[in-house]
Amino acid sequence: MDLILWRHAEAELLKEGSTDLQRCLTPKGERQAQRMSDWLNQRMAATTRVLVSPAQRTRSTAEALGREVRIVPSIAPDASVDDLLAAARWPNALEPVLLVGHQPTLGLLAARLLTGQDLAWSVKKAAVWWLRSRTRDGHSEVVLQAVQSADFL
Repeated sequence: MDLILWRHAEAELLKEGSTDLQRCLTPKGERQAQRMSDWLNQRMAATTRVLVSPAQRTRSTAEALGREVRIVPSIAPDASVDDLLAAARWPNALEPVLLVGHQPTLGLLAARLLTGQDLAWSVKKAAVWWLRSRTRDGHSEVVLQAVQSADFL
C-alpha cells in the first residue's frame, strides 16, 4: 500500500475573529500547491483516494490536484497519528491513499512508520512524504519512496 503524506501549503496567519480552520492559503501557498499537484499527478495512480482535513488551507491545497477529494473530520489539525492511520486504513487499503494534513501529526506519523517511534519530525509546508508498505521475505516493512519539497520543483 502506498501512503502519501502532503502537508498543506503556506497559509495566512490566524486573523482576529476567525478560527484556525478558516485560514486560507497565501499567494505563495497557492503556487506551492499547484507545483506539488503537478508533480503528484504525474506519479499517483488514478485510483488514489485523496483524504483531506476539513481546514480551508488543506482543502485549497488539495483542490489544485483537480481530483475528487473526501473531507475527513478525523484528520483535522488536532488529529492523532492513530486517527490518520485509521482514516487511511493503513496498511490494508487496497488503493493508494493521499492524506492532506497538518504538522505535527504528519511528522509523527512518518516517524512512527519508519522507526516505530513517535518522534517530532518536521514536514515542510507543501512537502510530500511517500511511504510504501510491503512484505519482503515474509516480513512487513515500510519503504520511503520519496520526499519532495514544493520549493525544489
